[in-house]
Amino acid sequence: MKTTKLFFFTLLSIVFIFAACSDGSNGGASALSIKMTDAPFPHDKVSAATVTITKIDARLKSGENTAQGDAQFITLSEAETTLNLLDLSNGITHTLANTEVPEGSYDLVRLFVSEASIVLTDGTTYNVQVPSGAQTGIKVFVKPSVIVAGGLTTDLLLDFDVSSSFILKGNMNMPGGITGFLFKPVIKASNLSTSGTLTGMVTTSSTDVNPLTALEGVEVSVYAADTLNTKTFTDVEGKYTVLGLSAGSYKVEAELEGYASKEEQDVNIVAGNKTTVNFELLPSN
Repeated sequence: MKTTKLFFFTLLSIVFIFAACSDGSNGGASALSIKMTDAPFPHDKVSAATVTITKIDARLKSGENTAQGDAQFITLSEAETTLNLLDLSNGITHTLANTEVPEGSYDLVRLFVSEASIVLTDGTTYNVQVPSGAQTGIKVFVKPSVIVAGGLTTDLLLDFDVSSSFILKGNMNMPGGITGFLFKPVIKASNLSTSGTLTGMVTTSSTDVNPLTALEGVEVSVYAADTLNTKTFTDVEGKYTVLGLSAGSYKVEAELEGYASKEEQDVNIVAGNKTTVNFELLPSN
């Protein structure tokens, strides 16, 4: 039996894997596996950013069992799952579902989120209201639509941007200045079968004995035609990874307070491949 796999990820990301059977034995049914990962969030004062997902479905825009111009939602999972999105960064994903779906074109994913919260490093917890997330679902449009068909593999990445999705109320830099968070989910869908990966390391000059030191918490921003596409932060080893970038040319910029920023122009991302861009930042005067 040949299979077609479709992954949905995020930076925070959600990954769905569609496996389409092409021998006719399942009447066009396809297996769908779902994973989640994170578009990193600054960790200095936040220890957890959690969401509870109760249901996931996808809209079948066209296929053998849909009339022209008609569409139907296919339930992918109804298992309740609570995730700390901060655990899912720099290419790490979490499988949320693995099921069968009809072959065809899918253009929308809905995530039903019942709860969300932020936990600070001092243990303070803020429960966040999820507007309509549990009733109508958070809609993530897939452009272009992904095609699930037998004998092929299609990977779809859902990039859940934590730093943009949880909005601070108050002033985090003042004692007792945080009054809560707003939840406005920002999720981007990318077809991994037509996209590539950007990875690298950020260091700084140190001493003659240890000339290069890894820098943690460097903000790495990726721009397409001067428009911010996505961003991530380096880990404790100074490494970063950005998944699901469409093939093309980008500008990549690395910034950290106390250091002079650097950028790399004309970074070429190739579908199905990994591009490495390293930075060495110097202390600012």
